[in-house]
Amino acid sequence: MFTLEPAKCPPRAEIGQMSRILVVEDEELIREMLVLTLEAEGYMVATAADGRTALSMLPTSEATQGEVPYDLLILDLMLPQVNGLDVCRLLRHQGNQIPILILSAKGSETDRVLGLEVGADDYLTKPFSMRELVARCRALLRRQRFNSLPQLPLLQFKDVTLYSQECRVTVRGEEASLSPKEFRLLELFMTYPRRVWSREQLLDQVWGADFIGDSKTVDVHIRWLREKLEKDPSHPEYIITVRGFGYRFG
Repeated sequence: MFTLEPAKCPPRAEIGQMSRILVVEDEELIREMLVLTLEAEGYMVATAADGRTALSMLPTSEATQGEVPYDLLILDLMLPQVNGLDVCRLLRHQGNQIPILILSAKGSETDRVLGLEVGADDYLTKPFSMRELVARCRALLRRQRFNSLPQLPLLQFKDVTLYSQECRVTVRGEEASLSPKEFRLLELFMTYPRRVWSREQLLDQVWGADFIGDSKTVDVHIRWLREKLEKDPSHPEYIITVRGFGYRFG
């Protein structure tokens, strides 16, 4: 049902040391396999076998007073006592914004949409490979880390100014008209100037782990963004191509 091939993913140091994951799965064999795989990747893992226990381990955002016990929740849907959908719905109603990855044998579009609509961040259909599970966990943790950063009122680099709270950008004093994806891409670049991003990392951060498409989407948006930022898009000074790796800003 599951494969245990090596994950072969980038070192997890990029998303912070010792991220804490809560695995909620009633099937003991699957639960043990998840724990072994995630601990081998360097994560701290706690488990629960039913929905009621899981809820007791995940207090509301107000009750934590800024301290969150887990960084990611891996949640099976078919659970005793309280099912996974209700766990997800209750957590969001209580204000708990922990990233949630749903595991389910139900793989229809309706089931996936329902899981995402009640507050899950990603949905993985059984059977799945452990490599894919680890990759999705990494993507959710990276996104959570970025989203938890304090949002500065503005970001500035040379002649480009980005006003985060106003969702607008000026270039050499003139207003630039950016699409939501272009704005999000530029905000990510300007938050981490000179960091090199691969196309896959940009897809994870801007489009999300559930994006269906290929890396050419990134190249197209980079071209559009350059046309709006650069004096000479063919010789960019802001968004630089790093051959063999991806892109960096500045």
